[in-house]
Amino acid sequence: TTNGTSLMNDPATLPPVEGGCLCGAVRYRATPTHREGYYRHCRMCQLVFGNTRAAFCNLRKDEVEWTSGASSYYASSNFAARGFCGQCGTPLSFAYDDSQHMDLSIGSLDDPAAFAPASHFAIESRIAAWHAEDGLSGERLDANAPTMARWTQADGVDVNPGVNAPRKA
Repeated sequence: TTNGTSLMNDPATLPPVEGGCLCGAVRYRATPTHREGYYRHCRMCQLVFGNTRAAFCNLRKDEVEWTSGASSYYASSNFAARGFCGQCGTPLSFAYDDSQHMDLSIGSLDDPAAFAPASHFAIESRIAAWHAEDGLSGERLDANAPTMARWTQADGVDVNPGVNAPRKA
């Protein structure tokens, strides 16, 4: 620390992070200005990751450079796409089409321990039997106005995002 401030929280001193997929076909380098991530519990993320939740770090799209290979994308809704390796299937990213930000999957980082969880999102879809209380704050998906606006614009006011995510046929 310097003057009581951790160098790991000072954007000027944070080194870039790297990551990629299981088979090595897709690699990236990122320069986020923080080392915090979050758990996302929405039903779509559960299905994409084949897990009870997904762990992400949010950063600006211009802070990510794909250094080898090309991420494949799946339009999981009418307003967002999920990046993954087309060869091994590793989930790599999530981004709203209209946003300057994106999420990188924590598990795809070369050093996932460089990030610490700070919160939970879409807690209405959290699977209680698989949740260990960790004291982190949580937000309901339907309490996030920008996310709800995207869902209702794309799928109407009766949409129930996160809980009963529509599957594409």
